Amino acid sequence: MNESERLFAYLQEFLSEQRMQRFEEVMSWRTRHFAVAVEDVYQEHNASAIIRTCDCLGIQELHIMERGNEFRVAKGMARGAEKWVDVHYYQEPPHENSALACLKVLKQQGYQIVATSPHYDHTPATFNITPRSAFFFGHEKYGLSEAVTDQADQFISIPAYGFTESYNVSVAAALLLNDLVPRLHQSSGIKWHLSDEEKLEKRIDWAKKSILNVEKILERYYDNDR
Repeated sequence: MNESERLFAYLQEFLSEQRMQRFEEVMSWRTRHFAVAVEDVYQEHNASAIIRTCDCLGIQELHIMERGNEFRVAKGMARGAEKWVDVHYYQEPPHENSALACLKVLKQQGYQIVATSPHYDHTPATFNITPRSAFFFGHEKYGLSEAVTDQADQFISIPAYGFTESYNVSVAAALLLNDLVPRLHQSSGIKWHLSDEEKLEKRIDWAKKSILNVEKILERYYDNDR
């Protein structure tokens, strides 16, 4: 038993059987095959809705690029989803360009960059879900920056049939992911589940977020381990 396994075995003592079962149910649908990245979203209800959508659809990774606006979650609207999703922030400063910093990280992790835009013909129905993909959503008014569109590997649009050419950013994220995630689940040739190591990492993380006074409990564990 390695150190992570020993730690989780200890934390299990403070969790109910029902809580453990819930961890495993949720874990079975979690994926890092898809990731979501949002650029300079400023309305709290949009930020909250995007995090909630990621959690509900099993997207583990959310990347936040802040330029002039702070990504703020409206109290109560996300229903605690921000605890269960891994949120990564890119801010200016210290980065010269938060979008370029985010793009660099995601490309290093093997993601293709997919820009959402109403001006392209590629739709969720025709999108190839096999490559590891990070979906970028832009500012409520201005959309994605040139930094993102210039480095995008793919472009995707969500069909709209009214006078308004595009959806609200949080609605767009929900519509797109709700189309693509079920296709991912049904695919037998894509290894979209978390690895065993990643699952153990999330069990520990979620356990820490579920246990009252976890700091004292961890302190006692590490004291006994010396």
